[in-house]
Amino acid sequence: MKHIVIIGGGIAGIETASALTDAGHWVTLIEKDAQIGGKLNNWSNLFPNFTPVEKITDELKEKCRRKDFSILTNTEVNSVLRNKDKFSINTSDNQQLEADAIVVATGYELFDARRKEEYGYKIYDHVITSADLEQLFKSGEKLTVAAGKIPKRIAFVHCVGSRDEKSGNHYCSKVCCITGVKQAIELKKHLPDAEIFCFYMDLRMYGKHFEELYREAQEKYDIQFIRGRLSEASEKIDKSLLIKAEDTLSGRPLKMNVDLLVLLIGMEAGKGTAAAATSCSIGCEESGFLQTADSFLQSNISMQDGIFLAGSCTAPMTVNDTVLHARSAAQEVNNYLQKTR
Repeated sequence: MKHIVIIGGGIAGIETASALTDAGHWVTLIEKDAQIGGKLNNWSNLFPNFTPVEKITDELKEKCRRKDFSILTNTEVNSVLRNKDKFSINTSDNQQLEADAIVVATGYELFDARRKEEYGYKIYDHVITSADLEQLFKSGEKLTVAAGKIPKRIAFVHCVGSRDEKSGNHYCSKVCCITGVKQAIELKKHLPDAEIFCFYMDLRMYGKHFEELYREAQEKYDIQFIRGRLSEASEKIDKSLLIKAEDTLSGRPLKMNVDLLVLLIGMEAGKGTAAAATSCSIGCEESGFLQTADSFLQSNISMQDGIFLAGSCTAPMTVNDTVLHARSAAQEVNNYLQKTR
């Protein structure tokens, strides 16, 4: 029986572990946080059909219960040393593991919106991120602003920290557009009298049912989409916000008062991915995501023989894409182990 160590206990790590266990291998999953599930634990409903996230997390946790693989939580990888066809892995709790293969599934981090000072996140009370809003949906708390006031006008800003030279992220985070559409509809359901505006560069509705949801947002929920990017937000004496933008379709400047500003933050390669790249001696692309042997035919294969990649440590991905990429990683590992017997 071969032993595989998987670094990262999010969607990709769990799905890869499950598939490799089904193939008859012994798997150890290493997760730096206290619980498995990754960023999915912080979400409420998933696009495009508003599936409750518990439906996915419960299934993932059930796989962990019924499949025979080990899980080390609150644990990080300190070093990885290669000895011929084996890997020696030293963990933060001084465990020594020997593995026949390694899968890196360290996921992503969310862009820190404080880096976009012009939008006032953590400066003004009524500027929040899409992640903050999702937490409000998850908690069931009533959405209010100053003095318990229900917001009457809400603006979403797309592409915060993505496709942005100032932030150093030139790529599209892939999920922000549809997340904005989903959240705008959810807010309209909670606050039917509110006016909701989405400021976007261009809308990338690439996935199944995404375009239909975008049309529904306009036709059924009267959500207004404005092609333009905000230049700044400032707080007024009543704690509402004055936002300035340019309507790039008409070429005219635009000012608007809003009660709440929601920043749709993108994905970045996190510290865990950088640490894994260092400890495993695998490369990163300019974006910070892990370098694959080939983006078309070998997207699960790293630049080091025997070390494989799964999920959004390689690029921004949806939940669906992550699950499929993880299953593909498991197949690549299985093929490799059969060749090295």
